[in-house]
Amino acid sequence: MESSPTQVETLVDTQPAFGARPARPATTTKLQWLIFVGALLLSDLLMAGLGLRIAYLVRFELAVPIFQLEVNPSILFYQRVALLMAPALLVVYALSGLYQEENLLGGPKEYSLIFRGTTVGLVALMAAEFLAIPLVIARGWVILAWLLVAFFVSLGRFLLRRVIYQLRRRGHYLKPALIVGANGEGTSLAQQLISWETSGLRVVGFVDDASGVGSRVTKELVTLGTIDQLDEIVNRLGIEELILATSSLSRVQMLSMFERYGFSETVNLRMSSGLFEIITTGLNVKEFAYVPLVGVNKLRLTGTDWILKAALDYVLATTALILLAPVLIGLAIVIKLDSPGPIIFRRRVMGLNGQTFDAFKFRTMVVEGMEILKAHPELEKELLEKHKLKHDPRVTRLGRWLRRLSLDELPQLFNVLRREMSLVGPRMISPAEMSEYERWGYNLLTVQPGITGLWQVRGRSDVTYEERVRLDMYYIRNWTIWLDLQLLWQTVPTVLKGIGAY
Repeated sequence: MESSPTQVETLVDTQPAFGARPARPATTTKLQWLIFVGALLLSDLLMAGLGLRIAYLVRFELAVPIFQLEVNPSILFYQRVALLMAPALLVVYALSGLYQEENLLGGPKEYSLIFRGTTVGLVALMAAEFLAIPLVIARGWVILAWLLVAFFVSLGRFLLRRVIYQLRRRGHYLKPALIVGANGEGTSLAQQLISWETSGLRVVGFVDDASGVGSRVTKELVTLGTIDQLDEIVNRLGIEELILATSSLSRVQMLSMFERYGFSETVNLRMSSGLFEIITTGLNVKEFAYVPLVGVNKLRLTGTDWILKAALDYVLATTALILLAPVLIGLAIVIKLDSPGPIIFRRRVMGLNGQTFDAFKFRTMVVEGMEILKAHPELEKELLEKHKLKHDPRVTRLGRWLRRLSLDELPQLFNVLRREMSLVGPRMISPAEMSEYERWGYNLLTVQPGITGLWQVRGRSDVTYEERVRLDMYYIRNWTIWLDLQLLWQTVPTVLKGIGAY
């Protein structure tokens, strides 16, 4: 039975009680973005000027030996060049889309546009120098200006992004969003958007024909109405983002949505892939004979993301191995003296794209571990179910100490240098454990396993296997270089406290 408009109005009016913040007027949202763009313009101008000034300082005032004083280092001349260059760069940035909402607060994508725009601006300056014979500018200053301007403008935007993220956590700079479809995919979308506080969307509820109006779909959200009542709900709540869970809609319904909102000036229509609850790697669109076809990315990280993560791994792993070399040698000697057997234990695990490799660990068990386990059938059963034993009789006295401080995992730094593992990633698993991941198994193999990760900072072995799977999928879907840095930072106190270590 369809709900009357009165019922819908009452539900919409009371929706904040279910966890959603009240909708902000569209004028308030637009004003907020105008203020943000104004702050960006001011930041870019100041940071570009700072980069140009520091370039002059390094080139002419610090007497760096690699530079030759072949041009007149008149500060007045370079001040005039900077006064022209800084505003000109803002124009180039604007033409590059750096003040358009879809390109803002995007991390690597935004930095890429900044670098490209700065390059265009400085190339234009060099072209002007070539064409205008009286204009002589030091090449060293131009190169320094190119690098420093790109760096400082990126830094300014990074700091502003942190401010916006804090404001979003307080309810500002959020667009009201409505999800059409309350099936598994729609629920997964909502949970993802709610948990990611800085996404910029404030999901207010669902529209769905199958579930009853007012029925609770997630902990925070309910169904606000049917698809026939969509226009009324959009208008009443000032919805700016309409998200279609395409697996819950028929082709006719999706075409109807496109006709109604595809060219709307106030509502952005966005469609999911229909595979959100299964695929975490991302999708790509490629045209064949002018037919757009959707493909699944074989790897979660590509391009700039892959370079950033690889650089972080190489730099930190190499530094750690150099600093910890005495510790590694000392532990190797103590392990050899503590109990007979090899120093390094090799565990065969799953890697990127399903390729297996040996993960290195300091040996923490006695060599006759299998015989000991066979003598305790109850422990053998527990190991099969949980893949971990809280009280494992096979672990040596030294091994318990190594595990408590995670020192047994230090040899995996060599796996990182061999690009078999990453410093941060999902927990490594054996081939036999793949069945535990069920439909998520495909996604697990699109990234390298990590020495640490969400499962590490959330309690290590105290986390249930189901929770571990969920944390791994969350990490894969939400990866950013900042998440890696955050998890590395949080790993230290977790290890020192010995939480979940056995």
